[in-house]
Amino acid sequence: MNAQLARAMGKNTASVDGAMEKLLAPSPDLPETVRKAMRYSLFAGGKRLRPTLVLEAAECCGLNASKALKTAAALEMIHTYSLIHDDLPAMDDDDLRRGKPTNHTVFGEAMAILAGDGLLTKAFEAAAENAADLKLKGREAAELIRLIARGAGAEGMVGGQVADLAAEGLSKRLSKSAAAKILKTVHRRKTGALIVASLDAGAVLAGASQAKRQALRSYGDCVGLAFQIADDVLDVVGDKKKMGKRGSDRDNDKLTYAALYGVDGARAKARSLVEKAHAHLQPFGSRASVLHELADYIIERDK
Repeated sequence: MNAQLARAMGKNTASVDGAMEKLLAPSPDLPETVRKAMRYSLFAGGKRLRPTLVLEAAECCGLNASKALKTAAALEMIHTYSLIHDDLPAMDDDDLRRGKPTNHTVFGEAMAILAGDGLLTKAFEAAAENAADLKLKGREAAELIRLIARGAGAEGMVGGQVADLAAEGLSKRLSKSAAAKILKTVHRRKTGALIVASLDAGAVLAGASQAKRQALRSYGDCVGLAFQIADDVLDVVGDKKKMGKRGSDRDNDKLTYAALYGVDGARAKARSLVEKAHAHLQPFGSRASVLHELADYIIERDK
């Protein structure tokens, strides 16, 4: 990660963490047990990629990033809820996340489910508050909530998880072209949909034109798929200690780009997607410098 991106990510992380601290402050109406479980996973580390995308998209479209913090926090809450639920015994059955015991191993399965539910619903409260703070008109406020819900829901991230579960073991039974088609759909929904929603949310908060929203969505579509391909590669060649995990997609017979195309082939596909992502940012000029750097970092990272 170069110096410019490191500064931007550090600044964004500090700002978003501060916003999330306020959103999850102790309250008589918030049971302390579930608040602790929510905070445990929310502040367990992570790249804060999705909130950074919200903030940088808002900046690209002319809105000061500080005015998009609640929505940035909302996207991180949704991402964290998905990780808590993904780690459950009924899903991926993982006991380590970001180098720490997973939520259900610390707080129990029931509380982990409730912590995820709490983060998901708190996210929509935060985004709605952000719309009210900016005095968005009803149509724009509704659009903000709609696009986040779609990115997170059954037609987006949740649907991608369903497709991912269904795809386990398919690489050995399908032709390469059929498996590739399924894999692209899984990744674009499971990972890409929330990344696209993050960028689009920042643009909507800024009152961006449809053309600018589409440019950012297209960028997000490319970097979202590249991000997941990079994850597939890291699962094969990455340092598990750095990544904070024990298991692997190969152990679970997952359908991945690395399994389908090999490490070199997968890396080539990710590089091609990043090149396309850069092209989609042309309308924003120098305002998109951090998004350009982020696209490159996605395929260069080691965890």
